[in-house]
Amino acid sequence: MDETIRREMLAFLPRLRRFAYGLTGSVHDGDDLLQATCERAIRHIDQWQPGTRLDSWMYRIARNLHLNDLRAKGVRGQHLASIDPVEHGTVDGVRAAEAQMTFEAVRGFVDRLPEEQKTILLLITVEGLSYREVSEMLELPIGTVTSRLARARLALKAFVGGEEPTPTPEPAR
Repeated sequence: MDETIRREMLAFLPRLRRFAYGLTGSVHDGDDLLQATCERAIRHIDQWQPGTRLDSWMYRIARNLHLNDLRAKGVRGQHLASIDPVEHGTVDGVRAAEAQMTFEAVRGFVDRLPEEQKTILLLITVEGLSYREVSEMLELPIGTVTSRLARARLALKAFVGGEEPTPTPEPAR
């Protein structure tokens, strides 16, 4: 690309940005449109007719890209229902922070479990394996899997309640 054309494009950017903001009504969308316009202009600079106004050509590119985007949104909009952010999960910072703290506390409680209980708890509750699959994988009787899972759940309940779980001996095999 010729140095003169590059300088003209750079000088024109503030005006093109203002135009893009005006078309989209949004700083974010305007910046996206500005970028897309510049990319298209650079990629297709051979289509610009020297001696004509570069700014007019780039305005047309921006307008056409914007219209294409509106049409695409119109087509997509016919198939997608709008989402009310109040109804559908706006981010509540307090709840998000509480959830993170709860997760970290539970993770800490799980780490305090004996390895045999922790392994079974994670395989069943996190990985979604069945008792039978865990029994076969660890080569344990299904009753042992069930009792270890029950003890793990009781221990977690005690931890959450602020108590130390009462150790229960492993049944003899």
